[in-house]
Amino acid sequence: MTSIDLGRPVQGDVVDLILDDHRRFEALLRDLRDSSSDRDAVRQAFAALHVAHALAEEKLVYPKLQRKRAVGEHEAEHGEVEHAEGHEALLAVLELKGTDTQAFDDAVEELAGVVNHHLTEEELSILNPARDEVGEQVRADLGAAFAAERNRLLDDGCGTLTQVREIVSAARHEGLLDDED
Repeated sequence: MTSIDLGRPVQGDVVDLILDDHRRFEALLRDLRDSSSDRDAVRQAFAALHVAHALAEEKLVYPKLQRKRAVGEHEAEHGEVEHAEGHEALLAVLELKGTDTQAFDDAVEELAGVVNHHLTEEELSILNPARDEVGEQVRADLGAAFAAERNRLLDDGCGTLTQVREIVSAARHEGLLDDED
C-alpha cells in the first residue's frame, strides 16, 4: 500500500477514468525525475497504479471495446504489448536498489519514454474510437467495472517487485516482448 493518493473512483465514463489515470502517470513520472521527491515511494505508487490500470484495461476495457467494434483486435493486442513493455521498463526501475544513481535516472527515462508513447497512442487509437463509437451508458457501466477492478487490485497490494517480475515473465512467454530487449 502506498501513501501517495492514486484516486479511488467508483464511477464515471471509462474514457474519463482512463484519462485521469494517464494524468496520474505523468505526475508520478515527473516526481520520479525529481531528485528531491521520495523516489522510492513514488516508484512503488507508480508500480501499483501501472499494474492495476493495465490489468483492469486488459480484462474489461479492451474486450468490451472489441465486442462493441470500437477497436479492432490489432489495437487491443497492441495495447497489451505496450503494457508489457511498460511492465518491463518498470521492472528495471523496481530492481534498482538506490534511487540517486545514474542507473536509476536512465531507467526512469526509459520508463517515461515507453509509458508516454503508450498514453499518446492509446488516447488516439483506443479512447477516441471508444468516445465516438460506444454509447454513454455502456461507457458508464464499463467505467464502474473498470474502477472496481482497478481499486480491488490496488487494495490487494498489486505492483510488488515479485508480481511485476511474474507479469514480465508471462508476457515474454506469451510472445508480447521481444527477447532482444
